[in-house]
Amino acid sequence: MSHRLPRPLDLALLALCLLALPCLSLAQPVARPAAPLAKAVSATAPANATSVIAPPPRVLVKTSSGSFVIELYPDKAPKTVANFLTYVHDGFYAGTVFQRVINGFLIQGGLFDRQLQPKPTRPPIPIEADNGLSNLRGTVAAARAADPNSETSQFFINLVDNPRLDFISDQSGATWGYTVFGKVIEGMNVVDAIGNLPTGPQGPFTADVPRPLPVIESMTELPADAALPMARPARAKPGAVHPAG
Repeated sequence: MSHRLPRPLDLALLALCLLALPCLSLAQPVARPAAPLAKAVSATAPANATSVIAPPPRVLVKTSSGSFVIELYPDKAPKTVANFLTYVHDGFYAGTVFQRVINGFLIQGGLFDRQLQPKPTRPPIPIEADNGLSNLRGTVAAARAADPNSETSQFFINLVDNPRLDFISDQSGATWGYTVFGKVIEGMNVVDAIGNLPTGPQGPFTADVPRPLPVIESMTELPADAALPMARPARAKPGAVHPAG
């Protein structure tokens, strides 16, 4: 099947919406190894042994706007999932914000603090966008700069189906698309509430900064047998006023 290359207008929109600040040096020289994924069944196990398939990892994301749960796909994006879980286990995301909200498109976060200053990150990882997964509503994908292999800590959640962000070819950064590595399986109403916040310019950004800033309070990997929590949007404080975007 032939694929239509993105139009110049599409590429300009993607550059404005998804690229991290390219001029910042964010590499962190010393980094702990990523948390190991589920162990594979031993190849030397007896032929009559029962194979146990580990459930996919799930991460509880608590924010100032409410909580939601992400299910990860290590079978489709092993490097991206391992990288994301390392940041989760290190507590990196606590205190970061969703600094970019585009209603009817996506919400993006995982790098900037409350003052909209970027945190130092681990070295970037190779892109895995050619894994057959599409940027559908509720999916979680890795944000990056123009270089396809520049994914670090930032991620975005698709508010609608965004197939134009999918892998087309490995010819250029524009055609590589963005690596889908998980999906929101509970609390999408919280994600939608963030996506509906008023936005405007703030700090180094000329647009799309939500008001008030949704803060990630914590991210925790859930035990494999843990029941999913009920995720509801946080109640607005009495007298709180959202400034116009």
